[in-house]
Parts: sequence; structure tokens; C-alpha cells
Amino acid sequence: MKVLLVNSSSHKNGCTNAALTEVARSLAEEGIDSEIFFIGNKPVADCTACGFCSDHDRCVVDDCVNEFAEKARQADGFVFGTPVYYAHPSGRLLSFMDRLSYAHGDVLAFKPAAAVLSARRNGQVCSMDVINKHFSINQMPIVTSTYWNHVFGSKAEDVQEDQEGLNTMYNLGKNMAWLLKLIELGKENGIQHPQNEHIFTSFVR
Repeated sequence: MKVLLVNSSSHKNGCTNAALTEVARSLAEEGIDSEIFFIGNKPVADCTACGFCSDHDRCVVDDCVNEFAEKARQADGFVFGTPVYYAHPSGRLLSFMDRLSYAHGDVLAFKPAAAVLSARRNGQVCSMDVINKHFSINQMPIVTSTYWNHVFGSKAEDVQEDQEGLNTMYNLGKNMAWLLKLIELGKENGIQHPQNEHIFTSFVR
């Protein structure tokens, strides 16, 4: 089993990476492989709902989103990490997740996921809410911990001083591993995820 951890910070080895590294350490203790996927610090194009992906099974913008989607096909779970900017996630991550969900929702469906936030002071809870909505629309079980999944710090060294934050990351890894193992056990016993019908309607009649 493998979990992909997304680092959407502008700084590859900053606070967000420190948090994700602790999750990865916990997963490794449970025998779960992981990989931190740095989406880079270049602009990520927003989704234009052009419809290209409906016919080609990939986004028309061939960047980190399509690259990640290929890895995601083989992944069993996800952790999406972001710094908090103006009480919201990185705009880079939101564009990434919007396009990933629109063009590659099939590689996300029914796979456990969690949001991880890093901030100097505040804004994590409302940022988590924004990210979690991508999980709920893709029928992804949301993995929780013993507190909200965030760490504090202005630099990676500060995160190492946030003992409760690191403990939350560690417990998040344990809970992710536990859920992945339960899902695998269910599959071995013939329990598959539901095949749900999705009805589209409009408020305009």
C-alpha cells in the first residue's frame, strides 16, 4: 500500500514539508509506503471547464496535475498539505485540486484522504474545510487525528518545536494506516465500494 503526500508550499523544505514528513514517518512504522509530491513553486493554471478531459481522460494543461494523476492511479490514500495564506489554502493547491477532481476524479474516488495545514498563527480550520470539500464530492473517506491537522511555525525549525502539532501528524499517519488496512481486509473478504448513481440537476427549470 502507498500514500501520496502533496506539498503545495512555495518552499520545498518548509513547514508544510516538515508536517508531511512526520506523517510519512508514522506510515512507515505501519509498513505503508509513501511519497511526498512537491507540485513546484510555479503558477498552476485554474480549471476552465473546457471539457477536454471528458474526451481525452487527462487535463488539457499538461503539467503537475496529469503527472500526479498517473501516480495516483496506483496510490491507496492521499494527504494534501498546504501553507495557510490569508486564511485559505495555497491558490496553487486549489487550482491543482480543482483540475485533479474534474479531470481525474476516478483515481481519487473511495480512497482515504486528509488535509494538512501549516500556519504562522491562524486560518487553518477554514482552510481545512475548503480542502475537505474536494474529498466529500469524490466519495473519499476523510482521515482525522487527535486534533485538527495543522502545525504552527514560520520556518521548518519552528514546526519541530510544535510538539502537539507533530503528535497530531503522527497520529494522522496511524489513523490513515489503520483505515487502509481495514479497506484492504474488506476487499479480501469480498466487500467492495458501492457503485453509486449520480444524478445531475439544475436549479434553473
